[in-house]
Amino acid sequence: MPYLRLLILLPALVGYPLRAGAQTEQENGETVEKTGPNVIQRIVESSEGNVEILIDDELMEKILTPPTAHKKASTGNRPAIRPGLNKISGYRIQVFSDGRNQHSLESRARARGNAITAKFPKYRGQVYTFSSAPNWYTRVGNFQTASEASEALVELRRSFPSFADEMRVVKCQIIVLK
Repeated sequence: MPYLRLLILLPALVGYPLRAGAQTEQENGETVEKTGPNVIQRIVESSEGNVEILIDDELMEKILTPPTAHKKASTGNRPAIRPGLNKISGYRIQVFSDGRNQHSLESRARARGNAITAKFPKYRGQVYTFSSAPNWYTRVGNFQTASEASEALVELRRSFPSFADEMRVVKCQIIVLK
């Protein structure tokens, strides 16, 4: 494993108050406390003032690279995704939106979502049916980019021509699990 050699000069630190453990001795029945040279003095004396620290090249690169560069390199223009549940700005496909016939709106919205998951199991757990009075909506997917959502929209429109005209890509908060 390659390492970067880092030399540190310690003579400037000799006065730093790190002390070795106190030693007690008995002289003529009296306890006398002695302290040895401080830790840094012992290191300076044994190493002639030079200490060599070996640091892995990958770790040194992470230390020297600014934090913003880490995020850009790993995620491009997308926000950083951390382990666990993430709510980020993204896209979904709206497959149902209606405010007429109030007594059957919820059941029709849920039926539309069920039809999609029956034909596309990959969207199971990604169908969102909700109400914002007086309308009901059903949205599908958690797409991080507009191009991903557009590709899925084409696929869904081909599979469901009877309501293809109602489908559209909408920008909203999505859920990403890592």
